[in-house]
Amino acid sequence: MSRYFYDLHIHSCLSPCADNDSTPADIAGMAVLNGLGIAALTDHNSTKNCPAFCAAARRLGLIPIPGMELTTAEDIHIVCLFPTLDKAMAFGEDVDRARIRIRNKPILFGDQRIVDADDNVVGEEPDLLINATSLTLRAGFDLARQHGGIAYPAHIDRPSNGIIATLGDFPTDVPYTVYELKDGAADAALREKYPAIRNLCRVVSSDAHELGAIAEAEQFFDIDDEPYSSALVIERLFRRLGGIG
Repeated sequence: MSRYFYDLHIHSCLSPCADNDSTPADIAGMAVLNGLGIAALTDHNSTKNCPAFCAAARRLGLIPIPGMELTTAEDIHIVCLFPTLDKAMAFGEDVDRARIRIRNKPILFGDQRIVDADDNVVGEEPDLLINATSLTLRAGFDLARQHGGIAYPAHIDRPSNGIIATLGDFPTDVPYTVYELKDGAADAALREKYPAIRNLCRVVSSDAHELGAIAEAEQFFDIDDEPYSSALVIERLFRRLGGIG
C-alpha cells in the first residue's frame, strides 16, 4: 500500500483562461516539485494537449491521467478522466463534434495553444473552448463511460458552473460515483445539506489555471500497488473513483 498525492483537475495553455506558461511539460514539472504522484490534465472541451502531458509526465516519473473538463449543455462543468491516452483522445474527438463553434478572440479570451512535450507550439485551436457543448449532463456522463472513463461534477462548492449552483440541488438521475470540491473544508456542510452526495467518493482538486495554483501534497489516495506498475495504479484509482474499489 502506497500513498499517492494527487491533483485531478489542471488546465494547460490550451484552455483560453489559463496562463500561456502552463505548458504540459511545466505542469508535470510543477506537480513533481509539489510532491504529487498523480496528476490529470483537464482542459476545457479538448484533449489535444494530453499527448504532450503524458509524455512529459512519464519522463519525470509522474503518473499522468488524460482528461477534460467538459461544459455540458446546461453550462455545468464535469471532469472526465480516462485510464489511457487512446481512450481520452477518442472521447475528445466525439466531444469535438458536439462543440458549438464560436471563433475564439484571443485578445478577449486568451490563446488556445497546442504544444508538444518539449513546449514547442505546434498549433492553435481556432474555436472557443469555454462555451457549452450540445452534450447534456447525462449524455456527457454516458459518453465518458462508453470510452472507458469516468465523469463527475466539478467544483460543486463553487457558484460558477457548479452543478448545485446551476440546478439548485445535486441530481440523482445521473449515477455519479464521485464529486469534486475546490475547497475540502466545504465538505461537511455540503454533505449535511445534500444527502445525495453522502455515499459518493470525494476528490479535492485545484482547477489550476496557472502553475502556482497546482495542488501541493495534501490530498491523497492510499493504493495497493504491488506488484508495482503505473498501469496498476491507474486501474486501482479508477476502481476507487468508480465506487468499486
